[in-house]
Amino acid sequence: MTSYLVGGAVRDKLLNRKSYDHDYVVVGSSVEQMLSLGFSQVGKDFPVFLHPQTKEEYALARTEKKVDAGYTGFTCDASEFVTIEEDLLRRDLTINAMALKPNGEIIDPYNGQTDLKNRIFRHVSDAFIEDPLRVLRVARFAARYHTYGFTIAEETMALMTQISQSNELQSLSSERIFTELNKSLLEDNPEVFFETLKACGALKALLPEIDTLWGIPNPALWHPEICSGLHTMMVLQQAVKLSKKPEVRFAALCHDLGKGNTPEPEWPSHRGHEKSGLPLVKNVCNRLRVPNSYQTLALKVCEYHLHCHKAFELKPSTILRLFNALDVWRRPEEFNDFILACTADMRGRTGFEDKEYPQADYLHQCLKAANTITAKVFVEQGLKGKEIKAAIENERLNKITEIKKSANK
Repeated sequence: MTSYLVGGAVRDKLLNRKSYDHDYVVVGSSVEQMLSLGFSQVGKDFPVFLHPQTKEEYALARTEKKVDAGYTGFTCDASEFVTIEEDLLRRDLTINAMALKPNGEIIDPYNGQTDLKNRIFRHVSDAFIEDPLRVLRVARFAARYHTYGFTIAEETMALMTQISQSNELQSLSSERIFTELNKSLLEDNPEVFFETLKACGALKALLPEIDTLWGIPNPALWHPEICSGLHTMMVLQQAVKLSKKPEVRFAALCHDLGKGNTPEPEWPSHRGHEKSGLPLVKNVCNRLRVPNSYQTLALKVCEYHLHCHKAFELKPSTILRLFNALDVWRRPEEFNDFILACTADMRGRTGFEDKEYPQADYLHQCLKAANTITAKVFVEQGLKGKEIKAAIENERLNKITEIKKSANK
């Protein structure tokens, strides 16, 4: 038996990029032999094992045959006679279809090194079209390696478009779609993921709420970039600069979904798009089974981002109602994320990328002042129940009023 380092670890090694996952393929072995050597089996659909010491993954070399729709519709042959070249042939891209022998020799039967040098994502074989998940994976790679200058081969993009126009994407589970989306949100250029899906038609099939934003205009005075889809991508770029949290980036992605509901005769105005976007955000979150933390923040940013932008115009009582709606007393960290997403929205416009956003400091000051009020003093005064709550609200309002007066001087 011979083991090979394969896939992403080889690709990243050749790019001088740090790799966190090391996967191995074993040729000339069997399940029984791997178990006898102390490996523990973890793969359900095909033989994958954990090394007894390093706990890294070792999979038996295998071939696959498409027998049914979807990304799970494959039969697998993992016999000891499968070669490394046959195993690499089933992989998605040539740059992921290389293997490294223990002696340092690179096995590269499909010219992955050439495509790596030329910065091209190219499918290994026409079997690429058999797995719809590959559309999302290529889009994610496009986001990850954007700064390296990679492009997608024309013929590969054609296959991605063909998959998107079929019903195959509908076979993907919500969990798999969200996993790829979430991984992309963690990259430095997540907007490239969505732009790639848009280019091949997959965004319309998987996230029509986002896809429809392209071509919907905004007022040029406030949005020199005009297009709502382009604005959304710019906001996502700004969110990356402000926060590493995927929740913040997801909220940035979903903040303007309501503009997709605006009747065309009302363009470029979008009155009420904040509330009209809430059902769309919920649809996306329910369909993709998005974690609650993502959904909660996305809904708040969708509904209240204009409140944040107009903070200096708001009455103290309105600011207090905003704080209550955002549940800032129990979720201070989420309020900070809300402010970051709103800042990204303001800066995600042509010419506004480096603008200051004083509303953020102002609202933080209001909250800091309001947070100095506690129930203790009112309890000591003998107040109870609703009386305490009313007294706290009143004093918080007074504190916010003081901050507003100070800001207006």
